Amino acid sequence: MRRLLPCLLFLLAACEVAPVSSVPPDSPARQEAARATRQFVEVASTIEPVAEAECRRLTRGLNCDYLIVIDDRLDQEPNAFQTLDRHGRPIVAFNLALIASVENADELAFVMGHESAHHILGHLARVEEDAAMGALIFSGIAAMSGANADEVRSAEEYGASIGARTFSKEYELEADELGTIITIQAGYDPVKGAAYFMRIPDPGDRFLGTHPPNAARIAIVRRTAAAYRSGSGT
Repeated sequence: MRRLLPCLLFLLAACEVAPVSSVPPDSPARQEAARATRQFVEVASTIEPVAEAECRRLTRGLNCDYLIVIDDRLDQEPNAFQTLDRHGRPIVAFNLALIASVENADELAFVMGHESAHHILGHLARVEEDAAMGALIFSGIAAMSGANADEVRSAEEYGASIGARTFSKEYELEADELGTIITIQAGYDPVKGAAYFMRIPDPGDRFLGTHPPNAARIAIVRRTAAAYRSGSGT
């Protein structure tokens, strides 16, 4: 989750992606890129209306008009995030490395559902509030201890960083839970999708880490999927 958009984006509002003309059309790399592009467009076209419907069902007055985009910068680590444009429109962004790293549509759909859930749950605003509170507390303590202006400013920045991380793991698990439901409603399997976590580095259970352990994320996906399917009879 973040508010800064990358410099170069392919907008998928019209479900089109620019061709890469420098690669021979019959090469394995070109064929794989075409397959990944088709899969991304298909998943985005399926997840987007489901996420928007859940957003309108669970919120009041929130902009639910999602825009799904691709960050086309090369040599980036796999990443996806949710942000807002300056008008409050929710943006779900994927970079090329993440799109290439998923093994199936279920994994892509789950990540997309997860990022969509961050917006519905108001996590961007909550992180900003957490950061503001941390900055206030740390700068106040520094000021009361006789720190000078530069030291107070450093304490404020440090406090904002600590505050933003305080509940980040809980927010990720909340997004996993709602993202699981969105994924199921869109016709994909979130349990298969959560297998993505088994191939990425495990952050463990570090104090003030930004993400929960992979095992905890997989567990909440499985519990949520089982409960949802049991309750819906599917």
